[in-house]
Amino acid sequence: MKKLLKSKLYSGSDNYSTTEYENCINDLINHEMIVSMKNFTQHGNVSCLEHCINVSYSSYIICKRLGLDYRSAARGGLLHDFFLYDWHTDKPYKGLHGLVHPRIALDNAIKYFDLNEKEKDIIQKHMWPLTMRPPRYKESFIVLCVDKYCAFMETVTYKGRVYTNKLFAALGKKINV
Repeated sequence: MKKLLKSKLYSGSDNYSTTEYENCINDLINHEMIVSMKNFTQHGNVSCLEHCINVSYSSYIICKRLGLDYRSAARGGLLHDFFLYDWHTDKPYKGLHGLVHPRIALDNAIKYFDLNEKEKDIIQKHMWPLTMRPPRYKESFIVLCVDKYCAFMETVTYKGRVYTNKLFAALGKKINV
């Protein structure tokens, strides 16, 4: 099993493109509420929008290489922290941010976008095991692992910012982050 997984993840040919990724998130990325995420700090000096794009694109690549639902992973990854406040300063809720923000993000995402069940699960369960209920789908588990990795990289090394800027350039977006 490990050999199969390794061969899929590290195969020489890339079966993905930024155009295909952009098509997965096209109805989301330019929405004013998504763009507003650039105003909220997530980790270190990385905005919530940058973090979500890091998670979204990395999850897209992994799921594409594994033959999973890369579209839902890209969309769920982009919306997983769609809570729309700076959790470092504002607390418009009771409780710990890590425990309550997945539900807030899901409520916001449902309010603005049509989501499938897998995308909802990705958003709601990305903080597992803090959220108690485990992910239902492989894509949800991939997004939660990628989220932890990106958060670590953004907090400790700040390399997430370099990656995001390259991704924005590749996508040709005019989001000033």
